[in-house]
Amino acid sequence: MERTLVLIKPDAFKRGLVGEIISRFERVGLTLEGMKILNATIEMVEKHYPDDKNWIRSVGKKTIDTYEKYNLNIIEDLGTNDALKIGQLVRKWLIQHLTSGPVLVLILSGNHAVEMVRKIVGNTVPLFAELGTIRGDFSIDSPDLSAREKRVLQNLVHASETVEEAKREISLWFANYS
Repeated sequence: MERTLVLIKPDAFKRGLVGEIISRFERVGLTLEGMKILNATIEMVEKHYPDDKNWIRSVGKKTIDTYEKYNLNIIEDLGTNDALKIGQLVRKWLIQHLTSGPVLVLILSGNHAVEMVRKIVGNTVPLFAELGTIRGDFSIDSPDLSAREKRVLQNLVHASETVEEAKREISLWFANYS
């Protein structure tokens, strides 16, 4: 049995999708172990999205890859094609987005919870998410559109990628949880 962390982001609140998202996790048999609603602080979100050059560069690379796939001009839209600089922009937008409204923080547990939750939420980029997933059913956003609009992807949720990341994130968002 594993535990994982899910953040239901402000864009899900704005669209009235919070209940639908929670029910998708419950319907597959995941157990809701912890839940709280809060307005995240900049300091909290800065800890959540690591100020790690490798992570930031990988975020920038994903944006570059999408631009290349669609033959778009990243320098025209973002002023650079440097993965680290683009990743820093995206991280800044992530922080702005998560602090823009309420966030529902969930601890879910179950058999292979991390992997199961990742399947349910779908690809991080809604444009690439399969229908039947949260992101595939409720968002069509893409990195090229969000970058041109100087904002983060509207992908409704964050889900821990690994068991190790889940442990770190649970201890961050639920300081006294064991």
